[in-house]
Amino acid sequence: MVDFVLARVIHGTRSDHLRLFFLFLSLSNSLGLLLFFKYGHFIAENWATIVGSPEGPETFWSQWLLPVGISFYTFQSISYVVDVYQGELVPERKFSSYLFFLSFFPQLVAGPIVTAKSFLPQIRRPLHLLRIPFLFGTFLILLGLFKKMVLADHLAEVADLVFSHPDRMSSSALWVGMFSYSLQIYCDFSGYTDIAQGTAVLFGFHLPENFRMPYLSSGFSEFWTRWHISLSQWLRKYLYIPLGGNRMGDFFTYRNLILVMAIGGLWHGASWNFVVWGFGHGILLVIERWIGVRSSLKVLLAWKPFKVLFTFFSVSLLWVFFRSANLGDSLCYLQGIFTKKEGFLLPYTLEMKFVYCFVLVVIGHLIGIRVFKENKQLLVIFEKMQNSLGKLAFLALVAVLSLIVIVLYSAESKPFVYFVF
Repeated sequence: MVDFVLARVIHGTRSDHLRLFFLFLSLSNSLGLLLFFKYGHFIAENWATIVGSPEGPETFWSQWLLPVGISFYTFQSISYVVDVYQGELVPERKFSSYLFFLSFFPQLVAGPIVTAKSFLPQIRRPLHLLRIPFLFGTFLILLGLFKKMVLADHLAEVADLVFSHPDRMSSSALWVGMFSYSLQIYCDFSGYTDIAQGTAVLFGFHLPENFRMPYLSSGFSEFWTRWHISLSQWLRKYLYIPLGGNRMGDFFTYRNLILVMAIGGLWHGASWNFVVWGFGHGILLVIERWIGVRSSLKVLLAWKPFKVLFTFFSVSLLWVFFRSANLGDSLCYLQGIFTKKEGFLLPYTLEMKFVYCFVLVVIGHLIGIRVFKENKQLLVIFEKMQNSLGKLAFLALVAVLSLIVIVLYSAESKPFVYFVF
């Protein structure tokens, strides 16, 4: 409500100082709520530890529950006010439309992060039921269910076992567990995004693409143009560029990269593990940028397959911090990976689950490379099929068979990974 009112006030105010003041009020309100509910306990707990009273904050903060989806709709509301302030958007007149933009249910709890510029015009656009690409929407939902139920949930069995006791696992089990989680979080999160996009399509709305086969990236900057695209674009526009971007020399560019990625890590949750994960990505981006301006070093990394494998391996290592319960477990896990460590081996059935899922992910990527690289290309294909009754009947049969396969080969249901963020 505050952001809706202040955006209209900012739009109608001519004084630059007053507009900046109202923007500051809006940001203070939005970020204040986010800090209180999501990071209040974390801040109080660390402060109490510093001053020597770790039990202090428990009683007060245990009374508060984290509002569902607060990380996502807070960022969406901030983008709305900032776009109005920068003159890129005319404020919405209907409060109900603004609430609808913030609370659209398919992507509310796990994204993608939607900007007002892309979504509000869709509310005002007339809805023609016969023009809804329901084949495309159905395909995305089935694809998301397959990624989640058949791939991610099976991979979760491997990753959960290994990450629950990293100190007891052998080095080989730790390697398999690390790569299992890399594939799990991709299939889980991109699967949710597919379901959200498909559901939105059936209601006549288009959500932004959030994944473009990120593990085929040949560098870390490219990775962040393929992974959680809506978050990386939000951080770039509303944090990296206002900090100065790359316009102030190498030192400040490197500072901005590390700071933005660390904040992006902290956005995922109130834990030092997320800060280290974000900081690590910032360091990798800095190193990549530093090497990129030095042709002698750039030649060494010119072979694309090597760059793809190195990027995937580095990203997988950082996922250890993302998945582990605490920093101690993360360091224990990494130590076990880089030293020959005896311990429990994974059961043969779990090893084979990893192999099967890995092969299916590779096949999926090969199909993606040959057939389509973006959802727009896929949309065109399905729109052509939708106009043919024969192809429509065939696709209906394929959809039914696909759903049967998903049900038969699904693993025990697990919560979506990004539901906790």
